[in-house]
Amino acid sequence: MLSLRFSMIRTAPILAIALAAPTARAEVKLARLFVDHAVLQREIKVPIWGEAAPGERVQVSFRKQTTETIADAQGRWRVTLDPMQASKEPSELIVKASYEIRLADVLVGDVWLCSGQSNIEWQVSRSDHSAEDIAEADYPLIRQFLVSRQPVSLDSLQPRESWTVCSPTTVGDFTGVGYFFAREIHRNLTVPIGLINSSWGGTPIEAWMSDEALVSNPAFQIVFRRWADEIAAFPERRRAYEHAQADWVERAAAAKTKGQEFRTAAPRSPGSLWDQNKPTRLFTTMIAPLFPGALRGVVWYQGETNGGRPREYEALLGAMMNDWRHRGGQGDFPFLVVQLPNYASDNAEGTDWARLREAQANATRKEPNAAIAVTIDVGDPHDVHPTNKKEVGHRLALLARGKVYGQAIACEGPVFASAAPEVGGMRVQFHNAEKLHARGGTVLGLEIAGTDQKFFPANGTIEGESVLVTSAQVRTPMAVRYAWRNAPSANLYNAAELPAAPFRSDAW
Repeated sequence: MLSLRFSMIRTAPILAIALAAPTARAEVKLARLFVDHAVLQREIKVPIWGEAAPGERVQVSFRKQTTETIADAQGRWRVTLDPMQASKEPSELIVKASYEIRLADVLVGDVWLCSGQSNIEWQVSRSDHSAEDIAEADYPLIRQFLVSRQPVSLDSLQPRESWTVCSPTTVGDFTGVGYFFAREIHRNLTVPIGLINSSWGGTPIEAWMSDEALVSNPAFQIVFRRWADEIAAFPERRRAYEHAQADWVERAAAAKTKGQEFRTAAPRSPGSLWDQNKPTRLFTTMIAPLFPGALRGVVWYQGETNGGRPREYEALLGAMMNDWRHRGGQGDFPFLVVQLPNYASDNAEGTDWARLREAQANATRKEPNAAIAVTIDVGDPHDVHPTNKKEVGHRLALLARGKVYGQAIACEGPVFASAAPEVGGMRVQFHNAEKLHARGGTVLGLEIAGTDQKFFPANGTIEGESVLVTSAQVRTPMAVRYAWRNAPSANLYNAAELPAAPFRSDAW
């Protein structure tokens, strides 16, 4: 029975896409990204695509380029502009077919896709010191395209979104992490920056993955198995909800009749089997329509919702990166991943989030042209939404400047290299450890264990670019960990004041 359910679930997104295939239309249309104030990617080929009547000739002109094509039997068409240099001067993009479309104020610069859940969605207006950042946000060469949240719609050309030019009156609604990232890149490179904000709070990684990516690894069947179990249990959950709701309404009415206060919360609805949290749902509606759009890269900030399932995450993130890159058709464009910060979750001393951070780090290490921004020191242990988005954007911008734009700057904090036993302790070596230091003087967050695999708090002595870790409770150390808790203390930095990444030397 499970295999039948799995097969049905696997094919559901594909069937939905097939049913939504374009039909013949008499008027030319552009894909959703192409509207006034758009930013096109510099220095690589730029696909422009849309729909028209089958067999209709479509001509696209931009700057000094003109190219044309014929819409296919389904009405789809696509042309490609040759690579262009960045330009602060806006131009018109003109599409001619049965009638003419003119897009105004189109720039050429760098386009970054910002995706994930609530911490990338979190707006500038809700970030620390937002009033002063909003007041000075006169950056008309920074723009945001906010992807519409319509998971029931599969029309990739439905005109419902726009590019918004950055100004003090608009920037409050920009993604906070994305804006502070873009602002630093723009100030440094002076090129236009376009942010495509495709995010949805509380969503798991599997919602952002395609059907093909989720069936690429047999281990991912567990994702569909959970969904199959949810489908099987849904009728009973729905009946229980309806019974509880009817009882609640009856008791509320009785209390009102008696003049009594009724404070009991209404029962919670079981929701939908096809909402934004289900496998492939947001990929289909909020990612697939963006490709084959030309990008400089992706900023990915997600993982909180998968925090209870860290063992799956490494392979899922790697598969998602590969799939998005394949669909982009421009090779291994950069993926900049925000590692989860310190957060207590249900247990500050637990390790689910530590293991999720490890999965994020392992995935970026295995994939080409990927990097991770460590944020273990800028979270809020009591709030899953830390508001210091400026520092997160800054660290992402450093990664981009150093690894994407090739600038000779320090862009990463200390990273675990090795650990070896010494008399009375363990010597930990790091990469990127110039002027290694602990804020406050004492290294926090260290633990050490012997052959019994029991970890005890440990002391750390910084010696050059290494740390000697010791504990009176562990005479023969075998393993060392740093910041390996959900909400650890972490205060180890390098000369660039970038934090050391959490690590463990064991695989226990």
